[in-house]
Amino acid sequence: MIPFDATKPLLVFGGPYSNLEATRAMRQRAEDLAIPANNVICTGDVVAYCAAPEETARLVADWGCHVIQGNCEQQLAAGAEDCACNFEDGTECAALAKGWYPFANSRVSDEMRAWMGDLPTTLRFTFAGRTFRVIHGGTDVINRWVFPSERDILTEEVVLAGADVIIAGHSGIPSITRVRNRVWFNPGVVGMPANDGTTDVWYGLIRPIDDGGVMLSTHRLAYDHQTTAAGMRRFGHANGYARTLVTGVWPSLDILPPAERDATGQRIRARTLRIAPAARAPLKGTVKATA
Repeated sequence: MIPFDATKPLLVFGGPYSNLEATRAMRQRAEDLAIPANNVICTGDVVAYCAAPEETARLVADWGCHVIQGNCEQQLAAGAEDCACNFEDGTECAALAKGWYPFANSRVSDEMRAWMGDLPTTLRFTFAGRTFRVIHGGTDVINRWVFPSERDILTEEVVLAGADVIIAGHSGIPSITRVRNRVWFNPGVVGMPANDGTTDVWYGLIRPIDDGGVMLSTHRLAYDHQTTAAGMRRFGHANGYARTLVTGVWPSLDILPPAERDATGQRIRARTLRIAPAARAPLKGTVKATA
């Protein structure tokens, strides 16, 4: 059982992606909200596209927050030759990975590889009377892409996860989706924008509320994206992703289902979901969106 401070929110985020400036901003936001490290959860892929893999990994490790393995942690810990991101052969994403993954692999220390290899693959906990499970991509397949429009996949995953609320990463787009009286909660990532035409990145909060229930919410985070982009351009290992930091649009839409692809460049709205106390009612509620 994770000994959270039940009087404070939980802060959840995914994909630091070697983006040191964004990860620093995320840690600063946690401090501004007075959320201790033990109430912070990262859904993995600490290292990926950007130019500070070792520095970002050390920052997260030194923070002392909870982290689970993403596919990048598993591959780097094993010294593998590719990221195992589940990009299809011949796609633009797969081509880009041939630049950023060797860059990251050559710069991560043995100490950080060992830290990655020791991370758990999932976390389970109870908060405000509800059961939660933290995964990276899919419940059984760590690099599975899961998006809100794919209801069949979501239904399969929430059954496999076996919790009231599933906190997931990997896909890079924040969402709160009700599925069969359960909730799929992807807080988004801090290492890259969410393909919505803005430079902001995303995180989530899980807050206890006065009636004994819990509130889930997604939030934007601004940071010094120009410094991160400039650092990437100096190395030239992932120029497509460096452009994304400035334009807010992904360099490739290969992984996206049609609904998410059609939303490219459209500003994402922050979302909230209020969940009633477990002893009072089954899990229910309405997801609300705000600008």
